[in-house]
Amino acid sequence: MQQKDQSMADDPQTTAFYAAEAARYAARGTPPNTRHIAHFSSLLPPGAAVLELGCGSGRDSAALFAKGLDLTPSDGSPEMAAEAQHRLGRKVLVLRFADLAAENAYDGVYANACLLHVPRAELPAILRGIHRALRAGGVFYSSFKEGTAEGRDRLGRLYNYPSPDWLAATFAAAGFPSPEIEQTMGTGYDAEPTPWLHVYARKGARAV
Repeated sequence: MQQKDQSMADDPQTTAFYAAEAARYAARGTPPNTRHIAHFSSLLPPGAAVLELGCGSGRDSAALFAKGLDLTPSDGSPEMAAEAQHRLGRKVLVLRFADLAAENAYDGVYANACLLHVPRAELPAILRGIHRALRAGGVFYSSFKEGTAEGRDRLGRLYNYPSPDWLAATFAAAGFPSPEIEQTMGTGYDAEPTPWLHVYARKGARAV
């Protein structure tokens, strides 16, 4: 069988990091993204079909299941997907962002702290794929580390580090008009103080 080329949106150094760190990453006792999960869920109908991208250890997945959503958790790293599957006791898809081929299949897409690793040049195509996967009126949540230029953190992971204006324009060009962007301060796996951008967008004319 011919091996697939490295998929776009896969940075080898970042991919290798998560493969090596999967068990330690999953063992952390960090709480779920409670406030944003609650808001995202409130924008969806009961039992909505939701795709979670980059589920990592399954921490947020468990909270989304608890909201009664028809959730499909996924992660691009086989090692992380295995950790999440062990935690959840449910099947977790191994799905790279660029391989998302669904059309009009989901009421919502939840992508917490994962699309931030997509190279800037490739993010528009990934967002268009998410747009296709959503049904009309579908809701999309994602979060990014704020910045001004693509680069790596002290652990070697690639980040797109967008500004709010750049992110809003990129979302709009992919079919998500007037996304709502909330700025917060927080941290991450590297324990560094981090400015975050939380984006809510909807497929179609209705604002979130």
